Amino acid sequence: MMRGFLFACTMKTQEECFARLLFGADKPYAPIVIRVRKGDLLFLNNIEADVLYGVFRAISNGKLNIQPEAWKGKYPYQVMVEKIGAIKVLKNAKKRLGKLKIKRNTPILGRKLIGLISKLTVISALHNPELKAIETKILKNIKKIDVEKEIPPIEATTLWDFPRQNYGLRPKGNNKYPGVTPALIIYNLIWRYTDPWDLVVDPMCGSGTTIDVCLEERRKCVGLDISPSSRKDEIQSDARNIPLKDECADMIFIDSPYGDNVKYNEHPGCICNISAEENEFYDELEKIMVESRRILKEDKIIAWLIGDQWVKKKYTPVGFKVYERLNKHFEPVDVIAVTRRGQTSHTGMWYNRARRFNFYLRGFKHLIIMRKKSNKNQLKTRRSNTKWKNYER
Repeated sequence: MMRGFLFACTMKTQEECFARLLFGADKPYAPIVIRVRKGDLLFLNNIEADVLYGVFRAISNGKLNIQPEAWKGKYPYQVMVEKIGAIKVLKNAKKRLGKLKIKRNTPILGRKLIGLISKLTVISALHNPELKAIETKILKNIKKIDVEKEIPPIEATTLWDFPRQNYGLRPKGNNKYPGVTPALIIYNLIWRYTDPWDLVVDPMCGSGTTIDVCLEERRKCVGLDISPSSRKDEIQSDARNIPLKDECADMIFIDSPYGDNVKYNEHPGCICNISAEENEFYDELEKIMVESRRILKEDKIIAWLIGDQWVKKKYTPVGFKVYERLNKHFEPVDVIAVTRRGQTSHTGMWYNRARRFNFYLRGFKHLIIMRKKSNKNQLKTRRSNTKWKNYER
């Protein structure tokens, strides 16, 4: 199936794009670039001159650092291209792309792609039979979809709200699994903190959501669980004793039990058998933290998803307690509030009870993001050179 993708440049970077026949993008657009396949159609938009150049064909898949020295390393997600005939120029590009509802994080499919090619080819006085053949091929496959209509953008704030467990065309994990992780949590973490082919480890991977996201986003993944699902790419292992060598992981993601409120499996050693009101629960989680620090590379990220508990008129700040334990072994990076959806308590009856009996339903989970620093770096006292600007209220 033929797809189209839009790349951007400026007056400074345009010359290098044409000289190298290489298009590039930085991290926010990396999820789009890695979906480019050899043979896809590409267009180059000079956003300063407001012109569009085309049509180009990808002669490589989208990759990281095809030519690391290009643009002095500023745009490492790249694809090599060739021209299809003479380069054609479309002026007033912003307005014309707007009419076609085309933007950089949207693959150009079907009739939109034909429409964009038509706008470029009518400018040329010469008929291009190759482009005509491409239009015919697109029309034959007009109903086929093999890439998302819009690639999910990377989140910019510390409040994440994902209405669905899945994203994209292929399922990730099993949405019937108790406490299944929303796939876009993992998607956002790996695009912020890893690069393609880095190793992501999930020591409590449940139904394998992390494995599926990593597969789609071009990461290597090791998924372990004390009571693994039936899938063949999961390894049976206790997260308190991870069978991996020291400093091998580029990122660790953990969505651990929040106490004994949910029965994940029948394994007698599962931490879900221990109440979050007991210190033993946090002692066992800390063993996982120690193991995670051992296998994590220096300066790399661990992300821990955890929820608080309110049971029998007693609130337990599980997230704060886990944060305290993590802080003994890692350096804080940030904390994200992740909206809880699909909870059994999210019904009219429970909302009514919460108001009548004066308690709160759990509305969010804590996503605690920490970084491993070496012992040498942890001993150093860092003084910030940041000059804060005061803004008027």
